[in-house]
Amino acid sequence: MRDIELLAPARDRETAFAAIDHGADAVYIGAEKFGARAAAGNSAEDIEEVVRYAHQFGVRVYVTLNTLLYDSELEQGVELAHEMFGIGVDAVISQDHRLVEMYRGRYPDGGGVFHASTQMDNRNADIVRERRAQGYRQVVLARELTIDEIARVHAEVPDMPLEVFVHGAICVCYNGRCYASQVCYGRSANRGECAQFCRMRYTLETGDGSSVSEGYLLSMRDMNRTDDLEALLDAGVTSLKIEGRLKDVAYVKNVTAWYRQHLDAIFARRREYRRSSLGSERFFFTADVNRTFNRGYTDYFMHGRTDDLCNVVTPKSMGQRVGFVKEIRHNHIVVAGTAVFNNGDGLCFVDGGRLVGFRINRAENNHLYPFRMPEGLRDGMVLYRNQDEAMERMLAGRTAERKLPLKWILAGSAGGFVLTAVLNGREYSREFAYAHQEAQKPQGQGIRDVLAKLGGTVYEATEVTAPDNWFIPRSILAEWRREVLGMIGPWVRETVTDGSCRTCGSVACGGMLDWSRGDALMTCRYCIRYQVGECLRDNADAVRGPLYLRGADGRRYLLQFDCRRCEMKVFEHTGEGNDITRRTSIS
Repeated sequence: MRDIELLAPARDRETAFAAIDHGADAVYIGAEKFGARAAAGNSAEDIEEVVRYAHQFGVRVYVTLNTLLYDSELEQGVELAHEMFGIGVDAVISQDHRLVEMYRGRYPDGGGVFHASTQMDNRNADIVRERRAQGYRQVVLARELTIDEIARVHAEVPDMPLEVFVHGAICVCYNGRCYASQVCYGRSANRGECAQFCRMRYTLETGDGSSVSEGYLLSMRDMNRTDDLEALLDAGVTSLKIEGRLKDVAYVKNVTAWYRQHLDAIFARRREYRRSSLGSERFFFTADVNRTFNRGYTDYFMHGRTDDLCNVVTPKSMGQRVGFVKEIRHNHIVVAGTAVFNNGDGLCFVDGGRLVGFRINRAENNHLYPFRMPEGLRDGMVLYRNQDEAMERMLAGRTAERKLPLKWILAGSAGGFVLTAVLNGREYSREFAYAHQEAQKPQGQGIRDVLAKLGGTVYEATEVTAPDNWFIPRSILAEWRREVLGMIGPWVRETVTDGSCRTCGSVACGGMLDWSRGDALMTCRYCIRYQVGECLRDNADAVRGPLYLRGADGRRYLLQFDCRRCEMKVFEHTGEGNDITRRTSIS
C-alpha cells in the first residue's frame, strides 16, 4: 500500500488551517524570508501554530526556502532552516543546494529533511538521481513532464518520492530558467520577486516588423489535471501539489476540497493507494474548480504537446462558461444556458481578441440587467462568469470540518473503571478509582452519550463500548473523558535522516545560476510557433526566418526554436533589424 499526499498551498496561518480542514495531507508555507513568493512570508510563531494544528491529523508542514541566496545570506538561510526544524516543520523546500550542504555541515546530527524545489529544473532521471545523491528526500518535478516521462523517472529512481503539480498557475518556462524579470525589470523570479514578464501583451513579428499574431502570447492557462490523477499515481507519483501561495482562503478551500474528493473516490476503488494523513472531512458545500479563479484550463503536456496551453486573450481570470447571448434588449441581456445568476455577478466576453467585463446589477432568472450595457456585446457571444457571488458567499462561511475517528472502551476493574481511547490503532488508557454501583436500569446508552460528546475537539466518536449494569454520574464520566483526551498528544511523523549530505560535487546542483548578456532570458517547452499555427514541421506555409516578440513598451525579444529538442528560447534583442548579439544559452 502506498501513501499518497495531497499538498496544498498556504499564504498564511488562516489559509493553512483551511487547507487542512478541507483535506490536505500536507501544506507548504513561506517563512519570513527566502521564499519564491516574497509577498507570502510568515513568522515562526504563526508557522509553529500551523504545525501544532496540522500534526493532530498527521498532516505534514513544509516551509519554502526556495530562492537562490546571495553568499551573504547563506548563514541566515541555514539558521532559519534550523529554526524551522526546531518548531517541528517536516521538511524545507530548497532551490539553492549550497544551503543544504552548509546545513548538513553545521548540523550533521540535527536531522532536517530537504525537498528539491521545482526551481531546480528537475526534468529527467539523471537530475533526480543527482538530487538523491545530494541528500534530498523528495523531488518536485518540472511541470512540463508527460505521464510517460514521469513514469520513466520513477522506474529509474524508484526510491525517490516524486511530487508533481496538478493544479494552478503555470510559468511559461522551465522553473528556475527564467531571467527575464531580473534583466528587464530588476526583479528576480529566482529571488521571489517575479514581475510577471509572461503575463504581458506582445506582438509576434518578423524581422521587418510585420505582425504575425498578437495577444498575451506567453501567458499560460491554468493547470487542471483532475482527469489524470489516477494515471499520475500509477506513474509513481506520491505527492500531488496545488499551486497558489498567493491565493485567498476561498480559493484554497474550494480547490483542496475538489482534489480531496476526487482522490478519495480513487482510493475507494484502488486499495493499493491511501491518503498519507489521518481523519475524514465533512463538506458543507459543493466544490467546483470551474467556479473559482482560472484563466481557462490545460493539462499542460500531460499527454504531449497541444495548442491550448496559452490564453492569448487575457492573463486574468475568465472563470466559468455560463452560456451565450440569446438576445440584447433595451436595458438587459437574455442568456441561453443553465447557469443560475445572482446580483453582483461579474461576466466577461471576448471581443476582437480582448476580454471585456461587466457587472450584473440585477438578475431575474436568465434576464440580466448590467450596471452599464457593455459595448461590443452581440447576439451569439459566449459569456463567462469570473466573479461568482453565490460561490464567494458560500466559501466565506463554514464549509468543512475535519475529525479524527476515536473509539471509546469503558470496562470495570478491581478498583474502579478503565477508560480507553483508541486512535489510529494506538490505545490511551487510564484507570479511575470509583466504587461500583449497581444500576437500577440499563445505563449503557447514557454512558455512550457522554463519552461521544466531543464538541470543540478534533475527535469524533465512531464507536463506544460501555457496560449497562453500572451507574456512573455524568459529571464523573465527563471528567474521565477529559483526562484521557489529555493523554493524546499531537501525532508526530517519524523523521528519517541519513546524517550528513552525500554530495556529488556537481556545479549544476541548484547553486547560483547567473545570467550574462547573450544568455537566454527564458527556456521553454512551450512553443509560440505551435500555438499560433506557424510550426515549421506541421505547416508548409509557415513564416520563415527569425521571429520576435515586441512588448507594449517597445522592447523586442528574439525567439529561437530548437525543433530537435522541441524547445523555445527567448533572448534579449540588442541590435537593429536582424543584428542580434547573443551567445549560447545556459544548457
